[in-house]
Amino acid sequence: MGKKSKKQKDSGKRAAASVEGKELSKQQKKQLMELVTQLLQTCMVIPDGPKEYEYFVELHSIVGKIRALQDGLSCPPLDREKAIPEFLEWVRKHGVDTSAVEITSFPDCGYGLQATKDLKETDPFLTIPRKVMMTTGTAKESLLGPLIEEDQILQAMPSVVLALHVLCERRQPDSFWEPYINVLPNEYTTPLYFSPEELLQLKGSPAQSDCIKQYRNIARQYACFYRVFQTSQNAEKLPIKDCFTFDDYRWAVSTVMTRQNQIPTPDGSKITFALIPMWDMCNHCNGTITTDYNLEKDCSECFALRNFQAKEQIFIFYGARSNAELLIHNGFVYPENELDRIAIRLGISKGDPLYEQKNELLKKLGLSVLRNFYIHTGMIPVDPQLMAFLRVFCMSEENLKELNSKELSEADADRLGDIDVPVSEENEEKAWAFLQTRTALLLRAYETSEEEDIELLKKEDMNIHERLAVQLRMCEKRILKATQTYAGERKASVKGDKSETAAA
Repeated sequence: MGKKSKKQKDSGKRAAASVEGKELSKQQKKQLMELVTQLLQTCMVIPDGPKEYEYFVELHSIVGKIRALQDGLSCPPLDREKAIPEFLEWVRKHGVDTSAVEITSFPDCGYGLQATKDLKETDPFLTIPRKVMMTTGTAKESLLGPLIEEDQILQAMPSVVLALHVLCERRQPDSFWEPYINVLPNEYTTPLYFSPEELLQLKGSPAQSDCIKQYRNIARQYACFYRVFQTSQNAEKLPIKDCFTFDDYRWAVSTVMTRQNQIPTPDGSKITFALIPMWDMCNHCNGTITTDYNLEKDCSECFALRNFQAKEQIFIFYGARSNAELLIHNGFVYPENELDRIAIRLGISKGDPLYEQKNELLKKLGLSVLRNFYIHTGMIPVDPQLMAFLRVFCMSEENLKELNSKELSEADADRLGDIDVPVSEENEEKAWAFLQTRTALLLRAYETSEEEDIELLKKEDMNIHERLAVQLRMCEKRILKATQTYAGERKASVKGDKSETAAA
């Protein structure tokens, strides 16, 4: 599901415990605990702004020392290709009809599903029963159950539960899900695998900060659970107790991030998280969600989102995600993304003489004075929320008094966000001028131009992490440039209307 690392050909066996013959000395265990404590303390800091990247370098350095000590303790890789026949036999044995699809490796996106026959739009092509899925429910029924009951973090974070569940089952030689786990990627291309030098390729992109926050969160989780596994009685029987490595946890978290889905509980009363074997081999394209859950049959059903011919790759739609979200959570960038967008952080300074009035009006609109907004790919890059904020940001005292003196109706709120209903010519011109200037400044934050990025992508020696970073920032620059042009045209049209009015 999404692009995977190409390092999948190493053979070996999944270990039930640590690699045979590899065990840390008492001194190494003590050193490891000291590093884990240092990591946890460092994760308590939440830096912002220019120091954020330096903070990531520090975190990455501590994690590097932990990984060096744990060298040889992580699960060895397995040859995915050799594991596919056994996996297919397993899913068929447990009620999955694979007659319409086959697993194939594709040049640009790794493993995916290929149609074995012509499919028409809305034709069902895959049905997966609950009994083969890994869920938070099956985690509670496993050896993890007692720990989940006592740990408040696990109770509040189902994705973490699922990650630890996958990791425990990977260490169990007789796991029911062994055939499924054996076809999972050995590595991923999520930013959790980026080096500081590779992450530097995202300088200027708002995604860089999101990547650092994600890395910090996962590092903190790892440090917390490493300590839990060493101290909790309910962790005594866990197969990962003495071999819980950062590399394994990063792998498990990436497995869940790139593949998890939400399904109803058996009684339909709640939503739970699940890994759905076979279905999660599908890669992404533009479209609509065509997967549903049939409670009566207790299975996930997937339907073709368009016509597919035999031997053609079958794609599904993962949901409305920006390319930044796809990179961070799925490990790939989709340049053709029709729903791409870029976050821009806007705020009103407390030094603004009209701050209180603007804050009051924004509250009526359900907006805060400092928050992220989005500009979008496509013909109209500005959504109603951003349009309303821009107009309030540039609003005169007279307009603010008028709008704050009355109850704001739904129609009034809609008009403020309607791109074609200006507050006044002066306000409109200022709003578009501000957006034009802001997008220009955001473009300058990148160290390369779009044209330079295009040339960089032609290099064959660029690794996959660098390539993904360059692809993302190139997509973001296109949105910013298009928005800058659009804002300039709207500003010019306001001036043109003024000139025509004056002439009349």
